[in-house]
Amino acid sequence: MDFKQIQELLKIVNRSNIGELSIEEGDFKITIRQKEDAPPVYAAQVASPAPQYLPSPQHQQLPAASNAGGSSSTPPAATKEADNLITIKSPMIGTFYRSSGPDKPAFVSVGDEVSVGKTVCIIEAMKLFNEIESEIKGTIVKVLVEDASPVEYDQPLFLVEP
Repeated sequence: MDFKQIQELLKIVNRSNIGELSIEEGDFKITIRQKEDAPPVYAAQVASPAPQYLPSPQHQQLPAASNAGGSSSTPPAATKEADNLITIKSPMIGTFYRSSGPDKPAFVSVGDEVSVGKTVCIIEAMKLFNEIESEIKGTIVKVLVEDASPVEYDQPLFLVEP
């Protein structure tokens, strides 16, 4: 295994929620572990949005960050699921939070009614807290991600019954 392959593995592990990766090839063995950080500190509000990096034209549909003034950002993608459930997906890579602070109640819980434009969670990306809003009306059936855990682009966050 050469240096470039090891660098690529490090990048993949950093971008994912993999805790540990071990690879053995003959007499070569490598183990890569994620560093465990202290629990994140919540921010009460986002003062102003920063421009979001868009690496290529195919990513132009990514929403911009919303600001604390309440202006809405493009809502996350929602797709049809089996059993008439709709999935609210993450519009970006970041850290998922169910509430605006550690001592605050969750934006939504199982059984809650959501309407178009209602904030369902926050995703922190590059120290910027982005409010994620529902683009559908319905009832939260299941929360698919644990609080303060990393999420990927287009990862399912909630199941909603319309």
